Parts: sequence; structure tokens; C-alpha cells
Amino acid sequence: MNYQSTRIRNEDAPRIDGVPIGLDGEPVTKKSRSLWIWLGIAIILAGIIAAAYYFVTAGDGAATPAADRDDQAPSISVIAPGQATIEGTISATGTLAARRDVPVGVVGEGGRVVAVSVDQGQWVNAGQVLVSIDRSVQNQQARAQAAQIEVARSDAQLAQSNLDRALQLVERGFISKADVDRLTATRDSARARVGVAQAQLAELQARNARLNIVAPVSGLVLERNVEPGQTVSAGSPPLFRIARGGEMELLARVGESDLARLSTGVQASVVPAGTDKQFNGQIWQLAPTIDQQNRQGTARIALPYAAELRPGGFATASIKSGTIVAPMLPESAVQSDEDGSFVYIVGPEKKATRRAVTTGMVTNDGIAIVDGLDGTEQVVLRAGGFLTEGESISPQLVEQ
Repeated sequence: MNYQSTRIRNEDAPRIDGVPIGLDGEPVTKKSRSLWIWLGIAIILAGIIAAAYYFVTAGDGAATPAADRDDQAPSISVIAPGQATIEGTISATGTLAARRDVPVGVVGEGGRVVAVSVDQGQWVNAGQVLVSIDRSVQNQQARAQAAQIEVARSDAQLAQSNLDRALQLVERGFISKADVDRLTATRDSARARVGVAQAQLAELQARNARLNIVAPVSGLVLERNVEPGQTVSAGSPPLFRIARGGEMELLARVGESDLARLSTGVQASVVPAGTDKQFNGQIWQLAPTIDQQNRQGTARIALPYAAELRPGGFATASIKSGTIVAPMLPESAVQSDEDGSFVYIVGPEKKATRRAVTTGMVTNDGIAIVDGLDGTEQVVLRAGGFLTEGESISPQLVEQ
């Protein structure tokens, strides 16, 4: 039909010297007529193919809509957490200090320091002399008092002799009973003066002994604040600080909620700043109060002596806070918003379903879920932040 119409048009077309003229004003040759014929055939074939494709695809879509939807659902990694026994750990920081810091000061009247026998960092024993103070005047006073004792003893001996002679004469009637009583009282007074003199000497000797400043306990000298030639008195600041037994502790600052989970005797590991060496200790005291400013309390962790544990230094502690049995999820699986923590699980018909959860201990392996999951659910592992409630997904189970 196309060929015939083309022929008619060519016969009706204007001619120049018998050759048909096309619309563009050029002569219509046999070659150009063939080109137009093939172009028309190509257009017809393209239309037939397009129509066939449309009817085939439309028929398949009507027959398998569910399969198309499954192919279009995003592939999401999920895990089944199950139940795990979780050992809780609380991380805390704090300052190292002597567990029992004993200040040592002047207990006597003081005076000029003539010798200091120890320095900081040294170990001392209880009763060891730390500082000697000049006692030249006190020694002379003690000698004078010792002489007074001898005088009192001589008076007592004389009084006793007089009484003995009087007792011999009273039988003969030369001495009255009243004289014997007077001599007896004189003898007793002389003996009492001996006792007073001895007590005064003992007092002087005790005062002199207190001029030596001694260590009240055995331990490590942390500070020395005295030098020879210095004058000290009872009002002077402490001359030494001693860590009793060399025992140290970490004053760990712990949050209010974490403090409630701890108790005395709980084990802890302490790492001082500047070293990777770990020291084992245990909580021996928990603060009875909470700081109102930062809502933290103090857990005192007892530590044995070690050269790396320097009072005043900074350290971190890992404190064991008991064990629980609960599902454990990676941090990437747990989301949170103004309504609290939640996860997405695979719900009916493979749709993302939001599930509110309560988180517990945070460990190196993940977060414990204490409420909201029983461990049998399939939980979205990482893509929870990109999902919406009820969205169709293609879950891919990941083995833990």
C-alpha cells in the first residue's frame, strides 16, 4: 500500500524534463524512493515490537505482584542475639592517694633541729627517730632534778635515824610519845619529798624524749618538710607525711547509678597514667554521700604498695559489677530518640517492627538488653536508622 501511494504521489508530483520533483525541490530518483520505503517499514516494525513488549510485561506484573515487591525490598542484615552471661564492668577515673596518710609533727615543746635522719621515699619503722632537737638546756635541768632526789633521800635517811633513836629512848622515859609522833611525821614527809623529786625527774626525762620526733607507724615517707637548723614548735605544720604500711588507694569517681551497683570487696583493676602496667585491688569503702554538683560518689579501691603508684597521680579503674543473663546486641543495633531506646526486629510479612528496649551493662562486646527482648527475635544489625515502621525488608541472618 505504501508503495502504491508513493507511486501515485510521484505521478502527481511536478516534473522537470520528465523527472518527478520532491517536496524539497530536488529530483526524486529511484534510490531515494527505496530509502523512503525502508524507513516506513522500520517504523512499522518498531511499533509492533513496542506493543508486544507492553502487553507481555503488563501481563507478568498482574500475575506476580508479590514477587516484584520482594525483589524491590532492601536486603538488611539481622542477628538472633539469644541469651548470654554478661560480666559487667564499670570504668572510672580518679586520683591515687595513701590509704592511711599519717602526718607527723612536733609533740613536745620543740626547739632547734640538729639532725634529720630520713628523707622522702624511704621506709621507716615505728619508733624510729626522724628528727633530733637540741636539748642542752633540758639535759641540765634533768641533772639538777636528779641532784634534788639525792638531797631528798638524805633528808629521809636523817629523819629515819632520828626516829629510830627516839624509839629507843621512849622506853626509858626520856622521850615523850608526842616527840615520837613528830619525828615519825618528819620521816614520812622526807620520804614523800623523795617521791616528788623522782616524779619531777621522770617528767623532765619524758619531755626530753619528746624532743626526738619519731615515726608513729611503719611505712613510706611521702613528704619531708624540715631541715637542720630550723626551729620548730608544737604549732608548726606537719614535718613528715607517712603512708602507713605503704598502702595506697584510688579515689575513683563513680556515677550515682553505678555506685548503687557496687559493694565493698568487689575486685578492680587499676592502670596509672603514663604506664600500661595493671594493679589489682578491691573496693574497701564506698562514699556515703553524692556530690550535688556532678552527681558522683567515691569508691575507694585499696592497692598494695608499688613504685608506680604515686599519691596525687591520675589512674583509671575497671571495676567488676556482677553478672547478668540477657541478650547482647552490638551498639549499631540499638537506636534512641525522645521516647527512649529501641531496636527494629523482623515482624510479620517481613516488615520492620519497632521494639522498645531497656539497656543495661555496656561492655566491650556490646550492650546488654535487660527488658524488651527474649533473644529469639531477629534484630536489624546496622540499618535501623534508615528504616521506617512497617517497611518491607529482605532479612539476611548473620551468624555471631
